[in-house]
Amino acid sequence: LSSLEICGKLRLYRNSGRCRPNGDIFTWGIQMRVLFVTQQIDYEPQGIMHLSSALKAAGHQVALAVEAHEDPVTVAIKFEPGIVGYSVITGSQRYYLQLNRRIKQEVDVFSVFGGPHPTFFPEMIEEEGVDGICIGEGEGAIVDLANALDDGGSGRLQTHLARNKLRHSSTPNWHFKLNGEIVRNPVRPYVDDLDSLPLPDRDLVYNKDRTYQRSKIKHFIAGRGCPYNCTYCFNHALSEIYRGKGRRFRMRSVDNVIEEVCQVKAKYPLEFVVFVDDVFVLSKSWLVEFARKYSREIGLPFFCNTRANLVTAEQVQLLKEAGCTSVSMGIEAANDRLRNELLKRKMSKEQILQAARLLREGGIHFTTTNMIGLPTSTLEDDFQTLALNIECQPAYAHAFIFQPYPRTELGEFTREHGWMVGTFDDIGEVA
Repeated sequence: LSSLEICGKLRLYRNSGRCRPNGDIFTWGIQMRVLFVTQQIDYEPQGIMHLSSALKAAGHQVALAVEAHEDPVTVAIKFEPGIVGYSVITGSQRYYLQLNRRIKQEVDVFSVFGGPHPTFFPEMIEEEGVDGICIGEGEGAIVDLANALDDGGSGRLQTHLARNKLRHSSTPNWHFKLNGEIVRNPVRPYVDDLDSLPLPDRDLVYNKDRTYQRSKIKHFIAGRGCPYNCTYCFNHALSEIYRGKGRRFRMRSVDNVIEEVCQVKAKYPLEFVVFVDDVFVLSKSWLVEFARKYSREIGLPFFCNTRANLVTAEQVQLLKEAGCTSVSMGIEAANDRLRNELLKRKMSKEQILQAARLLREGGIHFTTTNMIGLPTSTLEDDFQTLALNIECQPAYAHAFIFQPYPRTELGEFTREHGWMVGTFDDIGEVA
């Protein structure tokens, strides 16, 4: 389904085998209705938007239900999806499992779960009502599944038949329940050329609630992955899952990023850009090109994330010239042992103080992120972190109580030493 030919009123979906009417247009091929369900939207859900654009590019129909504004069960009954998908972070899994059971009581659907929690806690496939979980990046995976579970065009999947179709059971990235057993498939290679992916489907979100459409602040992502191995973060765990499957850190081309921002700026209100990448400024050559083109073609202020050990006077100047007005960088802990041995941040206190000084002198506001209550830490360590933040003089300092997460090095360290109450699956919404 990689190519779409339009001739008059005939749509041809390649690699397909059926023809059916679609209004006054005849559609030849596969078409699945996929419903994504989320509890609420704080800002644009990049994952869901990318999955939606991939599905639509492959000829499938996509809808979104946001429980904060509507009853997902009612939406599912009206839309009659074949697949219902949930993007789940650790802490929200119980909510989505309960919601899924409600939907499946009323609608015959194939329910799938993706996102960080099922990726790093694949035991989720054992839960009642879960038909499949997606491990890792999902664009190719969700399209392959929609193709494999094609229901012949009715827009409604007969799941008791679909579960017996062996053709979907070997789809990469997926774990399935099949004939009373669990099938666990390996992940496909990373998508190396991010420019080859369609731009995220913002209409899916903006048409759902005009509040997001009218907001003058919008979020973008310029790349994927992170080359660092901080023990509290999922990136090192993801690198193990994808070992030998491609580069873990990839950036879109500058032109591709500019194209997306230009399109959004032309279509929607936009006065401030937020880049949500874990680390925005790893490549000097990329930043040089970005600074020149963004300032000329976009000309809007923006925010991004950086690391103290990466901040240089030249980088600050380039960010300032591009239009960057604020950044965030992680201090996490002032104690050298905690920061570099426990957390593996690989940066010195001197680098943190120098980065703060360079950003202040360069006229870029910065905030910091910090963790308190770390394993093996003391209250005195946390006060040292406070003191270092005061010395850095950020515009704002965020402090978070440490929360262990599954498959992360620090999460497993905490669990193995008996410092966790319950299991990772017991982590609730407060996480």
